[in-house]
Amino acid sequence: MKQIIQDIKNGATILEEVPAPIVRRGSILIQTTRSLVSLGTERMLVEFGKSSLIQKARQQPDKVKQVLDKIKTEGLMPTLEAVFNKLGEPLPLGYCNVGRVIAVGEGVSEFKVGDRVASNGHHAEYVCVPKNLAAHIPEGVIDEEAAFTVIGSIGLQGIRLLNPTLGETVVVVGLGLIGLLTAQLLRANGCTVIGTDIDEAKLSLAKQWGIIPFNPSKGDVVKFVHEQTGGVGADGVIITASAKNNQIIAQSAQMSRKRGRIILVGVIGLDISRADFYEKELSFQVSCSYGPGRYDEDYEQKGNDYPLPYVRWTEKRNFETVLQAIHTAQINVKELITEVVKLKDYLQIYGEIGQSKAIASIIEYDAKSNQSPEHNVRLQQYKLTASKGIIGIIGAGNFTKMTMMPILKECGASVKYIASNGGVTGTSLAHKYKITNSTTDYRQIINDPEVDLVMITTRHNLHAMMVVEALNAGKNVFVEKPLALNTAELDLIIQAQQSTGKNVMVGFNRRFSPHIRKMKSIVGNSSMNVIATMNAGMIPANVWVHDMMVGGGRIIGEACHYIDLIIFLTGSKVKSVCMNALGHHPEENTDNASILLKMENGCSGVINYFANGSKAYSKERVEVYSQERTLIMNNFRKTEGYDTKGFSSLKTKIDKGHKQQFQSLNQAIVTGGMPLIPFDEIINTTKASFAAIESLKQGAWVEVE
Repeated sequence: MKQIIQDIKNGATILEEVPAPIVRRGSILIQTTRSLVSLGTERMLVEFGKSSLIQKARQQPDKVKQVLDKIKTEGLMPTLEAVFNKLGEPLPLGYCNVGRVIAVGEGVSEFKVGDRVASNGHHAEYVCVPKNLAAHIPEGVIDEEAAFTVIGSIGLQGIRLLNPTLGETVVVVGLGLIGLLTAQLLRANGCTVIGTDIDEAKLSLAKQWGIIPFNPSKGDVVKFVHEQTGGVGADGVIITASAKNNQIIAQSAQMSRKRGRIILVGVIGLDISRADFYEKELSFQVSCSYGPGRYDEDYEQKGNDYPLPYVRWTEKRNFETVLQAIHTAQINVKELITEVVKLKDYLQIYGEIGQSKAIASIIEYDAKSNQSPEHNVRLQQYKLTASKGIIGIIGAGNFTKMTMMPILKECGASVKYIASNGGVTGTSLAHKYKITNSTTDYRQIINDPEVDLVMITTRHNLHAMMVVEALNAGKNVFVEKPLALNTAELDLIIQAQQSTGKNVMVGFNRRFSPHIRKMKSIVGNSSMNVIATMNAGMIPANVWVHDMMVGGGRIIGEACHYIDLIIFLTGSKVKSVCMNALGHHPEENTDNASILLKMENGCSGVINYFANGSKAYSKERVEVYSQERTLIMNNFRKTEGYDTKGFSSLKTKIDKGHKQQFQSLNQAIVTGGMPLIPFDEIINTTKASFAAIESLKQGAWVEVE
């Protein structure tokens, strides 16, 4: 299928051929008929992409600070590589989609095949959208009109926050697309509406809908509003304009009555004068897009609706309200349409988007009878370098992009497939690394007899299922940690591995680091104490890694690295585990914990996994105490030895072992040999991570069976 994407690195807007998405649980697959270009938001993205690196940095000072902090802890070159990889990520454009449902995912009863729907899908021939981000289109509302649903809900949510009453006077600052829709909705709500803009054509359009127009470039807007309100001032102001200066917020305060309300929907300078707000006791609030549920993964992606008695309006209900307002002619959207452009002619819109005077541009998609879209795109026929060792990659996230793919390329690995959810990221990586196939259907990889190794880097809840499927298909498997999230999943993996005899490798890369290898070569199999400290950094509570059903929490999902590392250093499996966590009643998804390990050979391990430390301090530190010798490894850059004959220190750039791990894995798949990590050690690591959580629950040591 074809999809419009923005290249942030070089500024190009591209109509890319990408595989169509697979319908997922809780979602619907839509064949697009129309989509609306948000000329304001998308113009900013396009112009940002076209700006220089210095200009990009000036626009994002918070990101610059993050980069500087990363340089301090990880070094210049790794940080620059991360920055350029981030800039190289393709960005799908569009969020106002209309089409017909062609497939319904498991758990969806609200929609059926054939339904016409509006959604926040991208500019693409097919989109997969969660059920809470789509709404039925009423009969009589044509597709061009329905394309205004999502962008209309942005204005509607601003009105919800303002909470106007019949007869109030509200000023809408900025009569672009969102502003004109907002003004019409306010009129339908019984308000007197003053609309301000410097574009006379938009003011003329607003006037015919009963909106009082004013051009602030031709007079004093504050004085005008006071004249219109008998000297009282506006009851409310909704700012839908986009500007970098602070003039708009100052004028909004000055034109407001005492205890007036100001709602920000657009993007403006916010150097607020305390005096303006203090004297009038003004209230100010920033509106968050489409309504309650926005950015809440539980609502948007998992389809868990908010209870209506407690949350009257949500994203989806706002979509439905806008559609109903169009249906009943409470708002007029037809006259807002400046142009309707075929998808293939998209550059008519994006080529000069910065100079466009259009209000609303609609993209029209070719009517297709094919309701079985292609989920695999075969790119240029790239030559594979080996008859054995063919790789298929499932997952195209940050780890794949920034760590795994550059190493696989360097070691000459033969990658035939890359699978991604939406198809865009996978296709971008396929082009960059000369991979023949980009797909959204991972089973194409598993079922291809040429593929020897399946590499899985998806979200954690998918690992076990995909590992079992790949093993049963006769594939060797590499999977990023964790291997599984619970005992039931682990048992299925063990059963599949034993029945097929295929190799399972987990991405425990730390044991392949030259620093850890040097430590092991010095202490050998002697009795030792190992302390591994992870200055993990805070991840917001709503991020999926904390969800025990999706990410497994950070102990199972990441601290397992250090369990494996201690198993490697001590040369022994874990016998029992005890975990203590910060707080009076810590949850099982804690990320501030100390884990004690008793090893079968009598060695002892301690893992300190803390998310509340300073970013300025090293992220990882390993200490080994053995036979009056001490080894200290700091951030995989420096290892020092004390009373270690023949060794004082090892210094490298950050080397966490990824390169050696993937080079060895690729070699093993091509030539054969023993597993890089014994399977029984992988199982022991996984069971020990489960035991840590159980120990927290029980408040006692837990044996690892």
